[in-house]
Amino acid sequence: MGFELFVALRYLKAKRQQAAISVITVISVLGVAAGVCALVVALSVNNGFKSELERKLLGAVTDVNLIRVKNDGIRRYNRLTARLSKLPHVVAAAPAIYEEVLISSRQRAQGAVLKGIEPQREVQVGSLLRHLTEGSLQGLSQTFPSADPIILGKDLAQSLGVFVGDTVLVTSPQGALTPFGTVPKFRHFRVVGVFDSGFYDFDSSWAFTNLAAAQRLFDLQNVVSDIEFKIDNVYLAPQVARELRRAAGPGFDTTTWMSQNRSLLNAMNLERLVTILTIGLIVLVAALNIFITLTMMVMEKNRDIAVLMSMGARPEQVSRIFKLHGLAIGALGTALGLALGYGISWAGQRYHLFPLSPQVYSLPAVPFHPRPGDGLWIAAAALAISFLATLYPARAAARLNPAEVLKYE
Repeated sequence: MGFELFVALRYLKAKRQQAAISVITVISVLGVAAGVCALVVALSVNNGFKSELERKLLGAVTDVNLIRVKNDGIRRYNRLTARLSKLPHVVAAAPAIYEEVLISSRQRAQGAVLKGIEPQREVQVGSLLRHLTEGSLQGLSQTFPSADPIILGKDLAQSLGVFVGDTVLVTSPQGALTPFGTVPKFRHFRVVGVFDSGFYDFDSSWAFTNLAAAQRLFDLQNVVSDIEFKIDNVYLAPQVARELRRAAGPGFDTTTWMSQNRSLLNAMNLERLVTILTIGLIVLVAALNIFITLTMMVMEKNRDIAVLMSMGARPEQVSRIFKLHGLAIGALGTALGLALGYGISWAGQRYHLFPLSPQVYSLPAVPFHPRPGDGLWIAAAALAISFLATLYPARAAARLNPAEVLKYE
């Protein structure tokens, strides 16, 4: 152990008559630990909610969508789907039709988005219809004498007051043009299932039917609105989207799950930044405690410093002693904070220490996803702030004049 480090560690244990410095040192260590622990736990919760949000979003929306620029629909979509499915990173593809409709029950009506799908392909590109609380996906393949099958979102079904087996009237504004204007087209649909995605926007305003029924309702023969793609790495969506546009040719455009939910993802990133800034203030307060501790120590130990310098210690060595002392306080607090932070995060995730209402949040408890990378930069930041807090006291200690201090000794 070097001379400077040995003295710095000895200074961690103050003498009895210097108990105030010892108490302030302990407070400094606990302050750094509290800041680091709070930051680890807060970022772990932020990561948990963001991961759950992305997981649910990726189940509700597709990774990449191919659409026509003029919004006139995609013809010969089966051939195009088969060709684009062979591109790198593409796992599955499915054609679909989206249109806004009015869904009516006996006494209630509500606007919704009706999506026409091929059921077996749809479940390969998205998981929205994997969460059926009533009925089954096979119901979309059934035929009825005077109705087509439909699956409604949970909140939409509750708003309409319908259950599996009931019949609803679906009205499309894309009707036939007559001398009296555009006459909306309508058709009866029988409810064959109810899905619960956990997202109110989808559960309250989305419905699914088979592709053929949607094409009949909207008078679109052999035409779809878009082609949806599932890829093997969702974070490569922008790159895959560019390849799909190039392979599809002119007249096509693409959207990704990132672009469709950019405002929500930006809000999550902003929340993470605000969390870092606000909770990071705790570490800054702890650094002020380190500054005060070292300043008081220089004042209390000026005689010891003078003796060391008179025995041959150089000013830079004295400065290094107090820098190492401050770093030791920061290192102890950082190690304790990381241990507590990751311990609380692990226990919170394993034992669901903070339960939530599943009906409100669609989660049984607050999710914790601690990341090792967060701990590394938090530790580096805490040590850097602790080091900055040592610069002025260490410089003051190095500038002491031994002759002046020991003049009356």
